[in-house]
Amino acid sequence: MFHKVFREPFSYEKIPLETAIRKEKDRATNTWQTVKRIASYFLPNRFKLSLVIFMVIVSSLLGLYGPYLVGTAIDEFIVAKKTSGLATLVVALFFVYLFHSLAIFLQNYWMVGISQQIVYTLRKQLFEHFHQLPISFYDTRQQGELMSRVTNDIDNINNTLNESVIQVLASIITIIGTIIVMLWLSPLLTLITLTTIPLLVIAMRWITRRTGPLFKIQQKDLGELNGFIEEIISGQQIVKTFAQEERVKKEFAERNKALRSSGFWALTIGGFIPKVMNMLNFLSFTIIALFGGLLALKGHVTVGVIVIFSEYARQFTRPLNELSNQFNVLLSAVAGAERVFHILDEKVEQFDEDDAVELDTVNGHFQFNDVTFSYKDAPVLKNIHFEVKPGETVALVGHTGAGKSTLINLISRFYDYDAGEILLDGVPLTSIKRENLRRHMAFVLQDTFLFEGTIRENIRYGKLDATDEEVIEAAKKANAHTFISRLPNGYDTKLDESGSILSQGQKQLIAISRAMLKDPSILILDEATSNIDTVTELLIQDSLKRLMKGRTSFIIAHRLNTVTQADKIIMLENGEIIEEGSHDELLSKGGRYELLYKGAVPNDKEDV
Repeated sequence: MFHKVFREPFSYEKIPLETAIRKEKDRATNTWQTVKRIASYFLPNRFKLSLVIFMVIVSSLLGLYGPYLVGTAIDEFIVAKKTSGLATLVVALFFVYLFHSLAIFLQNYWMVGISQQIVYTLRKQLFEHFHQLPISFYDTRQQGELMSRVTNDIDNINNTLNESVIQVLASIITIIGTIIVMLWLSPLLTLITLTTIPLLVIAMRWITRRTGPLFKIQQKDLGELNGFIEEIISGQQIVKTFAQEERVKKEFAERNKALRSSGFWALTIGGFIPKVMNMLNFLSFTIIALFGGLLALKGHVTVGVIVIFSEYARQFTRPLNELSNQFNVLLSAVAGAERVFHILDEKVEQFDEDDAVELDTVNGHFQFNDVTFSYKDAPVLKNIHFEVKPGETVALVGHTGAGKSTLINLISRFYDYDAGEILLDGVPLTSIKRENLRRHMAFVLQDTFLFEGTIRENIRYGKLDATDEEVIEAAKKANAHTFISRLPNGYDTKLDESGSILSQGQKQLIAISRAMLKDPSILILDEATSNIDTVTELLIQDSLKRLMKGRTSFIIAHRLNTVTQADKIIMLENGEIIEEGSHDELLSKGGRYELLYKGAVPNDKEDV
């Protein structure tokens, strides 16, 4: 494998990484666009940046002036064997390096402030953008991989801005200044010294053509591994329940191996840069010593000039070395920035129309007129037509994939329908501002999500300005007050995001309390009583009856005994309504619903 990576040209087709590298190289044209985009974040801090650049120039010039004073001391005092004025030169040299250190401190101090501000802005933009993206975006991505954008990738940018930007600026200025002074002292010796540059260019070009794609692959592999870890840790109970530990370990090993491989080759090939630079440094010093000595013997240069050239040659290769080292860091940061900007460039949830309205009150009268919806060109709902009167309870039944959840997503405008029309109180749903629509809705889902904080804070999430008395009253109506009062700290009991100290039924009661506190006009219940013990289910059903009273409610239920009291039952199959009516009406028809209710449906369609 080693010889395949290092031969010319790079063999992309022979080893696993190279196929991916070829794909990443196709995207390498975005590199300069990404750099320009990062540069735009410096504009609000341009005054501080100008101070940083000024201090970089000062420190670089002082760094060049120091060796010049040393060479002057050799020619004018040591070779000439004079001591008069030497003390003054030593004092001057002391202050040169003192101010050199001060300039470096100031440039680093200001640059840290700039980089932290840029990273703060990026994190803020990314987090705010997450809240503007449609639900469909999250349906196709791992949470851990998205978290990696906010943490690993932005931290990578932060580290690069803190360290690399200053070093790159200082290195460029030092190289330019060094060449100018060297030409002034001895053009011939300068040309001889710079004979190593073509070797450097060839070596750098060979290395950087390979490190760029590899660093992109490394960042991609890291994000995928983080996403996998987050997913497996979150679903650890399911992993153990189905005894999938060994399979998960093998899959992790494969992903971990991919990251190890991409990281190994990125760092290995990138590690050649300092080695090449050290070799050129020694070569340059040898050339200066050899040809400088010959020129000194012929009187073309002095011993001090040779000393200055030796130091400048080191200063010349050192910034080149730093540039080459930082080039790898910059490539890695650009790869991370591309991933961040890729999220920022994702299309946000479709904006509301300019003439979109806000409803102060909602009665909950829904009309579905031949509604059609497709997801990625795959038809999901076809010609859905029904009416829901204010305060009615509608149950949606049908096997998995029938379109129940999709219908709920259209009601809440997580998706917008393709054709037809949904009216709410006579107003087209697409003409109502999303935020305003959802303000009149509450959801009680199968998988209850609790935020890290107290039980009181989790219930109050339904109405942030609610008083403690209102929170307690909502919990009482939801039959949650009794078990909350028995907890050691009552409503101030701390929960983690999984609510691990509570049972599934207790978490569901808190979710119902949250909805009860919000006092919505429209209620969405998605399997709110699944996976609950019998006693808790009775409590939940009792609290849901209170919650649904006087509200337009949509219920998705797999247990048909939970929907028999619904005003209207709509049975969906393959995205179409096949039956509609009350429980008794549907049983009297002797159709599909009756077979489903009596358990005569094939096993693959029992999930309703």
